[in-house]
Amino acid sequence: MTETLRVAVIGAGRMGADHIQRLNKRIHGAEVAAVVDVDLARAQAAIQGIPGAVALADAEEALNNGDVNAVLIATPGFLHEDILLKALARDIPILCEKPLTPDAASSWKIVEAEVALGHKRIQVGFMRRFDAEYATLGSIIRNHELGELLMLHHQHRNPSTPEGFTNEMLINDSVVHEFDAIRFFTGEEITSVQVRLGKATRNAPNGQHDPQHVLLETESGVLADVEIYVNAKFGYEVATQASFEDGIVSIGGDKGPYTRSSGRWGGNVTPGFEERFGAAYDVEIQSWVDAALKGGIGGPSAWDGYATAACCEAGVEAQKNGEKVAVKLAAKPDLYK
Repeated sequence: MTETLRVAVIGAGRMGADHIQRLNKRIHGAEVAAVVDVDLARAQAAIQGIPGAVALADAEEALNNGDVNAVLIATPGFLHEDILLKALARDIPILCEKPLTPDAASSWKIVEAEVALGHKRIQVGFMRRFDAEYATLGSIIRNHELGELLMLHHQHRNPSTPEGFTNEMLINDSVVHEFDAIRFFTGEEITSVQVRLGKATRNAPNGQHDPQHVLLETESGVLADVEIYVNAKFGYEVATQASFEDGIVSIGGDKGPYTRSSGRWGGNVTPGFEERFGAAYDVEIQSWVDAALKGGIGGPSAWDGYATAACCEAGVEAQKNGEKVAVKLAAKPDLYK
């Protein structure tokens, strides 16, 4: 294998721009070779100060660039399928931001293409697995330090939502992270999803019911619930409490100094996901690079992307009918066992 990944970053928006700077300044063993965006001016702005990087408006042109030997996909999800298939055809390392694709059928198509290739090339960007507190809780669960895990309670709160953030996006863009986290913590597939719609905040835009309560069950009967509240106003907060036979573990609570002064007390809440999970993104991308240089992947696989897509489909259906909806998965290929 090569000693350096020469990465084409596809998409120079909020997430892509963040990864470009990460690769350029903090990641070892990788360089930005190309940046692709339909807005060529944005791609050109993104490569400023990066020696040797080129700005392009077409992903296929980047994949055909002989200087590129890896790809990081940070475009909107509906564009992922075509890029993934073309990158797999070139048999190069791929880091794909979530979702793998927006639906289970197209995600399964990607899984089949990778299985036909015969080895894993795709790592999906579920960065929470690389957060220090998530890793600690995962270790406690896997080592049975407090007995068996019985229940998981998740809170996912955003200060507000951008224009056009639909009711379905509460599941597909937000709870998708909890779907992956629950699978990560338990090592099991989610078997059912139910969504309850209670009293809504006046701060939710038209057509969006916020907050929502999502109830899940895994193969062994672990129960999990998610409070998804995307117009909470006070900041960005992602927290989990795990109930064990012999104790309780909480992660993701208040951060930073806790101050008492002038008759008041308190601290700060992170304003967005970049601040809350910035370190996790660094660890995630470094893990991908290190594994890719050895011919593997360093995190969630295409199967994980497919399984979460199936969970999202069940969640959106449950939003609409209020019933418990079974998660439908194909048989897991040997490549991912």
